[in-house]
Amino acid sequence: MKILVVCQHYWPENFRINDIVDGFIERGAEVDVLCGQPNYPAGQFFEGYDSHSVKEEDHGSVKIYRTFEIKRGNNSNLRIFLNYVTFPVASYLRAGKLMKNHYDKVFIYQLSPVMMAAAGLRIGKKKKIDTTMYILDIWPQNLYSVLDIKSKLLRKMMYSISMNIYKKPDRLITVSEKMRQYFIEKLGRSEDNVTFVPQSPEKLYEERKSSEALRARFEGGFHIVFTGNISPAQNFDMVTDAAQLLKKEGYTDIKFIIVGDGMSFNDLKESVEKKELQELFFFEGFRPIGEMPEYADIADALIATLKSEGVEDYSIPAKVMSYMASGKPLLIAMEGEINDIIHRAECGLTSDPDDASQLAENIKTLYHMDQAARDQMGKNAYLYQQEHFERDKSIDKILEVITGGQQ
Repeated sequence: MKILVVCQHYWPENFRINDIVDGFIERGAEVDVLCGQPNYPAGQFFEGYDSHSVKEEDHGSVKIYRTFEIKRGNNSNLRIFLNYVTFPVASYLRAGKLMKNHYDKVFIYQLSPVMMAAAGLRIGKKKKIDTTMYILDIWPQNLYSVLDIKSKLLRKMMYSISMNIYKKPDRLITVSEKMRQYFIEKLGRSEDNVTFVPQSPEKLYEERKSSEALRARFEGGFHIVFTGNISPAQNFDMVTDAAQLLKKEGYTDIKFIIVGDGMSFNDLKESVEKKELQELFFFEGFRPIGEMPEYADIADALIATLKSEGVEDYSIPAKVMSYMASGKPLLIAMEGEINDIIHRAECGLTSDPDDASQLAENIKTLYHMDQAARDQMGKNAYLYQQEHFERDKSIDKILEVITGGQQ
């Protein structure tokens, strides 16, 4: 079976589609990928790439077709808008050149923007190939967590565009049961046409690795680690507010280790400086995915936050699944289905996404908890992830949907 994967982001950018493609290949499929030029999250092209110079390349057995896109640059609203627009248009045109290739299935890994699906839908329709869309970012809701769009007319237009795209694939996959029910209701699809397959972390997150250098740098104290994209959706102002409350109460040995980059990276650093929290925050910048277990190793807790924008009602963030696989206690400041999971698993503490005071109280609770109790929370997280969100089970389910159960 030969699968065309369409997604704006792919290797060397660090997205889970990389691991899903690997999983397809492990199961005997051939895979081509249509994607853009790597520049996420920092907004600058990776070494060896520019807006359009690399057209085709191989990554292992994967044939990659890259297309033009405007880089995210300084991640301003204008640059994000230009990035969102150029890839769908350029990839749609590029799709014409892929019509000569034979594909059995088209798989669209839909992040933002939803319009990135256009090329896959064009090829599927023209060549009468089944298309499956895995919806990671629900639109237009996700758009509003990144860009502040107030115009009712623009919001109405984006809703119409999004729903029109979601109608076109033969099958949909969602990352939560609530999202599944949303699309069944809004699109009038049958129950068996929309499937819930949770996001699952790469197997490397289950590794237990340590770095002597990291352990030496962060010896002593209580360490709260964040890994991943730093964007407006993460609501870091609330985190720095919580840190400020802790500092006022004398908890100066609680450290926040930030591993990642993104459009709000500089804003976060400015917030830390403005609130005089420099001694509590450590910025590691973008690090290779292979180092994530080493940062989990030094963590007493892993933190994930998300603004209250309506997105969280439909999503189970992939970051949390990776955290659970790491086997450490979780601090979650979100709304939606993820809180139920944390409570069922008994693997962490939750708070409202805008309640800095409650987040600070949860941090203090973990801080004063004995090590054995924290270790049990981490063990609970790992066991729950293995039962419900294990990587191989999810990839098998995705392939089952793509093939209609006829692998």
